[in-house]
Amino acid sequence: MIRWRSGEVETLGRRWRGAVELEVRVDQRAAGDPSRVRALAYPELVGEPQPGDRVLLNANALALGLGTGGYALVVALPDRLPPDADGPGHIVKARYTPLQVVRLAADEEASPYREVLAAADDIGGMPVVLADLHSALPAILAGIQATRPQTRVVYVMTDGGALPAWFSRSLAELGDRLTGTITAGQAFGGDLEAVNVHTALLAARHAFGADITIVVQGPGNLGTGTPWGYSGVAVGEAVNAVVALGGRPVGSLRVSAADPRPRHRGVSHHSLTAYGRVALAAADLAVPADLPGELAVSVPAALAPLAERHRIVTVDCAGLDDALRSSPVRLSTMGRGLDGDYAYFLTAAAAGRHAASLL
Repeated sequence: MIRWRSGEVETLGRRWRGAVELEVRVDQRAAGDPSRVRALAYPELVGEPQPGDRVLLNANALALGLGTGGYALVVALPDRLPPDADGPGHIVKARYTPLQVVRLAADEEASPYREVLAAADDIGGMPVVLADLHSALPAILAGIQATRPQTRVVYVMTDGGALPAWFSRSLAELGDRLTGTITAGQAFGGDLEAVNVHTALLAARHAFGADITIVVQGPGNLGTGTPWGYSGVAVGEAVNAVVALGGRPVGSLRVSAADPRPRHRGVSHHSLTAYGRVALAAADLAVPADLPGELAVSVPAALAPLAERHRIVTVDCAGLDDALRSSPVRLSTMGRGLDGDYAYFLTAAAAGRHAASLL
């Protein structure tokens, strides 16, 4: 269901690549709704909102109290529709939803990369770092660049979380630290579009010339609290894709000493399931050499059964603390900052460092 609301734009707020915040006075609302809400618009989809515009809103995220996506989302500016945007692309993403979009895939006929990608069949041993939470992206990147500063890094955003790449402020704030972003599957809005993870990896290597690629879903992990009901299970499938294309997968494990939920303390069951049950090929699983406290014992013990298939790699973390603290992005996962969940970010940075060491 959709909780439809309508209102009028009062003010414009922050803007980042592909998105703009609005303050909207709601004139059609249910009992108990606030009279004003924070909303988010994607100008490429709905046009540029201005104060005084009437807006149609989807208020589901507000009603559910979603921490990651606590906005009303602008569905349309019905009195001032944007002009048609004609382009060469013909692949459809967010398919058969009311806001399905037409994009140009990196490997379709009108793409300048068509010829090279049509002939590409492998990624030439490229290291690929895999994680299940979007919050790992800046920490992984910090680890890579602290180890090998001139590395060309491409981000492949999968569709387990947010579909528009424009939703991610972290992505916008990373700026030119990334060589490019490729949105795969139903996700859209990257510098290049790909039909699936396989073609996204090929585009990262052969269109952008990536040395290392990071594959992580967009913001907003989906989970039900059951062993298999979470979007990060796709990490294991991504391991298989990397190996199928001749790459070197590196796992950024989800490790925490701060998460209040027992299933996510130590090595999260998300990582244990994805690598232990879903990944059919071997990956390098990076573990910091100096994990604090009880994690120094519990993490190796949890990973021991995975060593039958994967390579458990201990990573020297000298200098990674400085790299994490100098990140242009405010590090945060599940509402916890760098010092609030230090082991999580250190483990992600260690995976980045290990990937860089493979070059």
